[in-house]
Amino acid sequence: QVQLVESGGDSVQVGGSLKLSCKVSGYLSSTYFMGWFRQSPGDFREGLAVIRDDGDTWYRDSVKVRFTISLDNRENTLYLYLEMNRLKPEDTATYYCAATGRPPGATWYTLATVYQSWGQGTQVTVSS
Repeated sequence: QVQLVESGGDSVQVGGSLKLSCKVSGYLSSTYFMGWFRQSPGDFREGLAVIRDDGDTWYRDSVKVRFTISLDNRENTLYLYLEMNRLKPEDTATYYCAATGRPPGATWYTLATVYQSWGQGTQVTVSS
């Protein structure tokens, strides 16, 4: 089982930037999807960006040119990042990282319901 711990959430002004981190520990399949999701009260948890073990990425259209997902292996620890620029009030939400195995032939897993492992969430608030 993989454990995920997010950090980096904060309160920022409109137009500001934040970089969220997700520390990955435990067993992660050699083929996987890792993603960032967000959820506001009363809303569904929506996928924002997904990265595969081969480095390919997917983005939701509303964040495509403003957010960047990346992976980094630092001192034998894997970190998942979400760099967010030009933040808007509608970006206010709790942000979660998630991971799941990638079966042969699977293309993109962008729905929260298919992810098996989740972090506890980190709050991002964007104010004008």
